[in-house]
Amino acid sequence: MRETVGLRQRSLLLSIVWCLGCVLGMFLQPAFAQSAVQLTDPVLERGDDGVYLNATLDFSLSPGLEDALGRGLPLTFVLQAEVMRERWYWYDKKISLVERYFRLTYQPLSRRWRLHVSATPVQSVGLGVTLGNSYDSLTDAMSALQKINRWKVAETQVLQKDVKQRLDLRFRLDLSQLPQALQFGNQASSDWNVNFDHSFRLEELAK
Repeated sequence: MRETVGLRQRSLLLSIVWCLGCVLGMFLQPAFAQSAVQLTDPVLERGDDGVYLNATLDFSLSPGLEDALGRGLPLTFVLQAEVMRERWYWYDKKISLVERYFRLTYQPLSRRWRLHVSATPVQSVGLGVTLGNSYDSLTDAMSALQKINRWKVAETQVLQKDVKQRLDLRFRLDLSQLPQALQFGNQASSDWNVNFDHSFRLEELAK
């Protein structure tokens, strides 16, 4: 009798653990899922007045993001280039940081896509604040967003000989630019989790 009760208790406990695992999996799995972003054909070169990057951010928008754009919700992407000096005795030191913001919108009346590019967060799309272009299709707008063409990621003077330095490149969808009602819920959705990180060594450019 006692063995039967013990088996029932263990069976019940295993069932509870299994259910909890399923519930946790529903919440945790999307949080770690990311849209696949790849950096293709990267070229980092030193010019007379700075360090320049040419590359392509290869990724596609999820159905959820396309639906949000079609409903008139702007999406802002952030590209960051940070030069770090590595130190074995302490935390790495940040030497410089440059950013580029992309604000992608859809205009239902004209049925055209609009992309604004700025070195600072896009708070306004007024004249002189950002560089904006219109496109006939989302494909054309995305091609313009993904192409990194001779972007100045650092000044020449930040390069130092015989010092270990790297350039950390980061790209993400800026959820903080969304309406507050959407920010919390979308942080755990794989549709809205667009992230990318890549590092370049700078020792060769410093020679």
